[in-house]
Amino acid sequence: MREDNSFNEVERWKSVFREAYEKREKELMELYQRSLPFQDAMFDREERARKLGFGKGATIYNSALVYGDVTVGERTWIGPYVLLDGSGGGIWIGSTCSISAGVHIYTHDTVGWALSGGRQPYRRKPVRIGNCCHIGSQSVILAGVEIADRCVVAANSMVNESVPPQTILGGTPARRIGHVEYHGDEPVLVLEGRGGG
Repeated sequence: MREDNSFNEVERWKSVFREAYEKREKELMELYQRSLPFQDAMFDREERARKLGFGKGATIYNSALVYGDVTVGERTWIGPYVLLDGSGGGIWIGSTCSISAGVHIYTHDTVGWALSGGRQPYRRKPVRIGNCCHIGSQSVILAGVEIADRCVVAANSMVNESVPPQTILGGTPARRIGHVEYHGDEPVLVLEGRGGG
């Protein structure tokens, strides 16, 4: 009898959550033409960023994972399924950045440890991303990298070296493929080898 009551209670709560999610999903479709997984639809992104100590106006999807020492500036957007692993030395992300879906940022690696049969320690170095940067979907930023202000990392790139301001990177490993210019207040992406720089 007790098991039946527990089962019924679980089913009742599932029904409550399902109803709330379906209502929220309908609102999101009407407002933004998007459907999100339960956790991202139901939890406030700005509130989560505030609880993590991120800057004013920053947002982070609930599906994003945050480990270790991570500092994020004002108005920075952290997309779904991002991994910010600051456990190896800390991550610092500036203000007004866009960290797109599926980006992984690591402050340590285990290559030397694995290849040495565990004799070498993990390599640990901080990562720094400047202000006003865009990191494209599914990109990976490795330990020790510094990306200066106003840089763009193309989707699906693997960044293993630091770069100066206003650089456009792409590829695996990432290399310079262009630069950012400003015409007044308007940023212009100039791709090299395409009539640009």
